[in-house]
Amino acid sequence: MSLEVALLVLLGAALHAVWNIAVKSGTDKMLDSALVLFGSMVILPPALVFLPLPDAASLPFLAVSVAIHVVYFILVALAYQHGELTVVYPLMRGAAPAVTTLLAVIFFNELPPGMAWMGILFVSAGILSLALGGCALHGRRGITFALANAGVIVIYTLVDGQGARLSGNALAYTGWMMLLTALCVVGWILQRNGTQATRHWRRNWMKGLVGGCCTVGSYSLALWAMTLAPIGLVAALRETSIVFGTLLGIGVLKERPTRKRLLAILVVAVGAVLIKIS
Repeated sequence: MSLEVALLVLLGAALHAVWNIAVKSGTDKMLDSALVLFGSMVILPPALVFLPLPDAASLPFLAVSVAIHVVYFILVALAYQHGELTVVYPLMRGAAPAVTTLLAVIFFNELPPGMAWMGILFVSAGILSLALGGCALHGRRGITFALANAGVIVIYTLVDGQGARLSGNALAYTGWMMLLTALCVVGWILQRNGTQATRHWRRNWMKGLVGGCCTVGSYSLALWAMTLAPIGLVAALRETSIVFGTLLGIGVLKERPTRKRLLAILVVAVGAVLIKIS
């Protein structure tokens, strides 16, 4: 993986942490999750005008991805409703990298070098230790939703990694996937409670725009990187978003870190370096 690709994946990881902070810091997690998607609905159409349509071969992957991402955003909201960001977020993201890499080997015949496997191990171990260190402080529901979403993340990573490669343009593929996902989730929220949602979004429209830009930018960078580097490596490096998320959780949400949690962050950082130099 080149330095430029690695740095852009890390930028995407930081953007991912920012929009998750936006959802977690809100008063209604489901409405704020939809608010981020509503923000993406505002910014995507003008951009898609200047991009080609994804190739027909990628359309089945695109359709499956939309369905998976609807579930993903709902589970994000439910997980944050029942747990702290510095526990739930790493649990959602932490179980995914190693499993993603193993499945990429099975389905796409992508075998990372030995140093990369070590990096993936460090990233996964560090992130999981962040989560497991706080499990005793939280109810089972938040942990359950987070673990369920970890499985969803594995599935959409593999689907979108292949879909972006077949699309002919990773940015166009990501844009259409995010737009269609947003239309589904926002439409569902408006049908359930349109008056409350509209009032909430009017008060927090700036958060929605910032969150929308971050989620589109984050995933666009990840899928673009997957067209240039192995899916497993990109997925593992992207999970360093937990480092940014933990720091933002401490600084913005005032969640208290422990020494074990800070050590786990260091382990994740070491894993990211190992992936880079592999």
